[in-house]
Amino acid sequence: MGFYDYKLPDRQGNEVSTADYVGKVVLVVNTATGCGFTPHYEPIEKMYEDYHDQGFEVIDVPCNQFGQQTPGSDEEIHEFCTLRYNTQFPQMKKSDVNGENQLPLFAYLKSQKGFEGFTGDKAPFMNQHLAKIDPDFMNNSDIKWNFTKFVVDRQGNVVARFEPTADMADVEACVRSLL
Repeated sequence: MGFYDYKLPDRQGNEVSTADYVGKVVLVVNTATGCGFTPHYEPIEKMYEDYHDQGFEVIDVPCNQFGQQTPGSDEEIHEFCTLRYNTQFPQMKKSDVNGENQLPLFAYLKSQKGFEGFTGDKAPFMNQHLAKIDPDFMNNSDIKWNFTKFVVDRQGNVVARFEPTADMADVEACVRSLL
């Protein structure tokens, strides 16, 4: 199976097919409303505004698996994002991205781009924090925290994975290179 073969629920519970994104550059991100990385919504929204007309889309999947930092309902999450960050891209239903209840799309994404380590100023903190949770975290492809981002090109290839500690300018440069 490839990127265009998956379905996931939007926040109203309607089925969304990744086939709807054929020919688009897509950023898939697991998000949270109460995380230190929550301000990433701002540059993601800016990219959406700047590049949407050129074929850029965002698949925003709220997730409560990391520090219980997305406790609200789908409607509360949407209200938070639209009021605080003026997000215009659609949000999917709050879902798991790891484990037995993970969205199959995330199993696929992780199989295409595994974890390669944290970068940036917060990398030492994340390494120390995750070592307490999962001593083997460096050796598996699981999503490690909120705001892990996958970039998919216009042909459906998963071309990059950015951990939450990555510089958002690097994420934008990757997206821009594919448009």
